[in-house]
Amino acid sequence: MIHQHLYALMRQILHGAACNRLHSMEERCARWLLMTHDRAGQDTFPLTQEFLSHMLGVRRATVNVATGMLEKAGFIRYVRGKITVIDRPGLESASCECYQAIIRVYDSLFLSPKK
Repeated sequence: MIHQHLYALMRQILHGAACNRLHSMEERCARWLLMTHDRAGQDTFPLTQEFLSHMLGVRRATVNVATGMLEKAGFIRYVRGKITVIDRPGLESASCECYQAIIRVYDSLFLSPKK
């Protein structure tokens, strides 16, 4: 089980590195918000633009533009350090294919029937 988790984590890291190089800031931001939403287990979670800028490796102003675009599209609401995911399917459509690739790896390892 530990080996499977490490394998999935390494795949996630590799996808993240490739994603940072190949995809737009808005797609990367949507991917990161989806992954955080998965782990938070609720639609509203605390997240500052400063922290998100560190996680995405960009300036805070760049995160402000990206979250503003996602908010304008109606996918999220951002108010004083709190993100609310309003339209998850919409947010998934704004994300790059890396999010689905990462989910498929975890699902194949941890949701498949045990032999």
